[in-house]
Amino acid sequence: MSLATAAAPDGAVHVRRAPLPSLTGLRFIAALLVFCFHVTLSNSPVPPNGAVNPFADPGLAGTLEWLFSKAGYMGVSFFFVLSGFVITWSAKPGERMRAFWRRRVLKIFPNHLVMFALATVLFAGAFTPVRAWLPNVFLLHSFFPQGDVYVSVNPPAWTLCSELLFYMLFPLLIKPIRRISENRLWLWAGIMLAGMVAVQLVTLYLIPATPKSPITPISVTQFWFGYIFPPPRLFEFVLGMILARAVMAGKWMRIGTLPAAALAVAGYVLALNVPFVFGFTVATIVPICAVLLAFASADVRGERTRMQGRTATWLGEISFGFYICQGVVVFYGRTLLPDQPFATPVAVAVVAVLFVATLLAGWGLYAGVERPLMRRWARSRPRTMPIANPGMVPASALTGPAVSTTSAAQAAETPR
Repeated sequence: MSLATAAAPDGAVHVRRAPLPSLTGLRFIAALLVFCFHVTLSNSPVPPNGAVNPFADPGLAGTLEWLFSKAGYMGVSFFFVLSGFVITWSAKPGERMRAFWRRRVLKIFPNHLVMFALATVLFAGAFTPVRAWLPNVFLLHSFFPQGDVYVSVNPPAWTLCSELLFYMLFPLLIKPIRRISENRLWLWAGIMLAGMVAVQLVTLYLIPATPKSPITPISVTQFWFGYIFPPPRLFEFVLGMILARAVMAGKWMRIGTLPAAALAVAGYVLALNVPFVFGFTVATIVPICAVLLAFASADVRGERTRMQGRTATWLGEISFGFYICQGVVVFYGRTLLPDQPFATPVAVAVVAVLFVATLLAGWGLYAGVERPLMRRWARSRPRTMPIANPGMVPASALTGPAVSTTSAAQAAETPR
């Protein structure tokens, strides 16, 4: 099998990496986890903070809320690791920093601004503090520790603040990442894991435990620092970058997709039973890495997975829209229904309607906003001021089709 090559400005020959369609499909699974978390909440982040969970049976409602109480955290963590992995995997040798930043900004800001405007008109304009407006527009609001700022307007958009930080820093981060010796990649991966543990220890023992958060068992400031604040989430993004380099170098841990999925379930069960803050990232991060490596390496080897089909790919492509719409469709949509919960059959129907509405809204954002703008404005111009090349890929690291990385580049964006 021949390998496609491309010449970089420095004259070196670089191998084009195989596409990773399974990772596109997995994006929707992560977004679906966030949906399940949102739709079973007993306290909405949108005033009057009523229950989103539509089930009248208290036992069933409580069980569902507990069962999916870590689903959103796991989904978001997967997105952050995935972003680092795929952006590193699909990085173009010699690409201008401005071109890279333009493409990433075009990916997240149009959808964000559409949902910001819609949320403002429908509900957020009535209670959002003035100090939250400007940071929210420019995706800086999760840098503020006040609860009415970091989840203001369209609540799911807080994750985009972290993604924007990742994108701005990537051209700088890739330089030291590419210098890591192949034999030390897993050492640095372990350092990233230790950093995540350290963040939660700081959260527990150094961040004030008051005032208490109305929707979590910790304080508003602890929830912000341990989960919302963008800089600590860099550990997940950088870990994803290191994993991408490990796969490029053929140094990844070989694990099948089914064992990886079983490990993800085990990690989720662990998250349900550890102290609250360790359920944000620590309990599930190793299973997330295992799933990412298993499906990425399967794609590289040219193996078939259940995440590569047309339906899975389409769902993955609209997953960002599906995610970012949830603040309006799920939280605001629930307020349009009667305040009281429903009998189980009706409650199931309510969840189904909210799911379909969110799916259609996400498709609309993708087809009407995201895709047209990316096609029109995301093309690169002639290269100047290149980003540091993430490194040559040894031919031994690739055993699958060597083609362009369009699918991989699409998978780099999260909901985040």
